[in-house]
Amino acid sequence: MKDEQDISSLIHLLDDPDEGIYSHIRIQILALGEEIIPNLENAWETNIFGVLFQNRIEQLIHDIQFEALLKHLEMWKNAGAASLLDGVILIDRFQYPDFDQEQMLKTLEQIQQDIWLELNANLTAFEQVKVMNHILYEVYGFTGNTNNYHNPKNSFLNIVLESKKGNPLSLSLIYSIIAQNLDLPIYGVNLPRHFVLAYLDRFSLYKTNNIYTADVLFYINPFSKGTVFSVKEIDHFLEQLKLEQDPKYYQPCTNVDILIRALSNLSNSYTKLGDTAKVEEIKKMMGVLEKPAD
Repeated sequence: MKDEQDISSLIHLLDDPDEGIYSHIRIQILALGEEIIPNLENAWETNIFGVLFQNRIEQLIHDIQFEALLKHLEMWKNAGAASLLDGVILIDRFQYPDFDQEQMLKTLEQIQQDIWLELNANLTAFEQVKVMNHILYEVYGFTGNTNNYHNPKNSFLNIVLESKKGNPLSLSLIYSIIAQNLDLPIYGVNLPRHFVLAYLDRFSLYKTNNIYTADVLFYINPFSKGTVFSVKEIDHFLEQLKLEQDPKYYQPCTNVDILIRALSNLSNSYTKLGDTAKVEEIKKMMGVLEKPAD
């Protein structure tokens, strides 16, 4: 990395109205990566130039953070996408790059602790879900955001944990992440138009290619306060949508599938808001996740 004096001189050149010069400086700054962000933020705060200077700095910071996000997303996927929570945190950083991750983890841990205190080894699978539903929906007050369903905030876990309102996927994420941390075999099912969860029979559970497969004891709808339902309801739902009874609509999906679903939801939300820049960036993120392994 360049020394501080070189960096300062480079940043000051961002005020040059000549687009050719700016383009050249921009490339040099982007090449420095995330390490230069504090310098850019300091220059923005102590700005002695004008609006053009500030706007360029804001865009540069965003571009650097987004390129770093794409790299982290690719690393997460290539490492096996083992941690769903780590993947979800990357999605949150797309919109909130500086959000308080430690506070978010503390909130999840507190909810998990409250559920753990109510569980015991003698409970049936259905009784375990009743405990989770009680803590999540009655004690903490989580609910589906039916009044503002397409709001992008419904897709960001850090916001949903604060507002207690989310969409089917974000509520399913909170539910399944906590459940799996408590060793409850509850995993996401990529049902069209409505993400749900499956409680698997742990005695028939096995894992291949990062996909859990087992007999499903029952399904859970976190958007409807954890309502339990059977395979017949999925049959009926698919029939209404005129879709075949494909096994992928009944069995757990991968963590990569879940992140792609989250990004698809976000893309739809930003499309409705007319935010084409966000939609294009989401396409790039989805491209990273959908790229075949080398």
